[in-house]
Amino acid sequence: MTPSNDFVVAIPARHAATRLPGKPLRPLGGEPLVLHVARRALAAGAREVWLATDDARVADALADVAGIQVAMTSPGHASGTDRLAECAAIAGWDASTVVVNLQGDEPFAPPSGIRTVARTLIDSGAPMATLAEPIADTETLFDPNTVKLVRADSGDALYFSRAPLPWPRDAFARDRGVLPPGDHWLRHIGIYAYRAGFLQAFAKMPPGTLERVESLEQLRVLEAGHRIAVALAPEPFPPGVDTPEDLARAEARLRETRA
Repeated sequence: MTPSNDFVVAIPARHAATRLPGKPLRPLGGEPLVLHVARRALAAGAREVWLATDDARVADALADVAGIQVAMTSPGHASGTDRLAECAAIAGWDASTVVVNLQGDEPFAPPSGIRTVARTLIDSGAPMATLAEPIADTETLFDPNTVKLVRADSGDALYFSRAPLPWPRDAFARDRGVLPPGDHWLRHIGIYAYRAGFLQAFAKMPPGTLERVESLEQLRVLEAGHRIAVALAPEPFPPGVDTPEDLARAEARLRETRA
């Protein structure tokens, strides 16, 4: 059996984020955003933690953090998956290595969630795994920036979408402002685990039709016929930071936790 801590964490962090330029270095509680993410990765107990970045300024922000290794990757990557594939090659991980992709904008990612997605990959035998949590209100369900997913009884993902999914036909015909009873709605949490060999294969797959329609890279995997195992997050997984408004909310949350 694979030991519970036999996984690595890779943090893709691109400086030129479209909606929040310089995002990894934006201050949160007086420290760079990416530093908060790195601390979460270290707290999860991974055997290695890597930063995959294309900018020396981001690398410098973690230069003095013990336990963090840096992979300087190409600025031409179209996605974080491509950046992680190059990181895997730089790090020299073999094909069986369990790699957790922790986005560089997740300053509140619970270490238990990082461990859970790695364990889900190992236990399921799937080439890829991710997390989800229940949706409790229609505002979240109808928000196109919130990715929803449905999964089979086996725990494997059936589909990811920006649309409300599944659609309770009869209940919403009466009132779309209230979710009917039942734990049918799941918010996708954008943390992934893969075997390093599959990560390399994923990066080489051509984008699929569904991926282009929904602008969701994980649909490439399903459309190509591969499994994605899904586990429920063991504790709340606050949304990441994509916009200035998100950063302001993160600042308020940090003040609350430190109070």
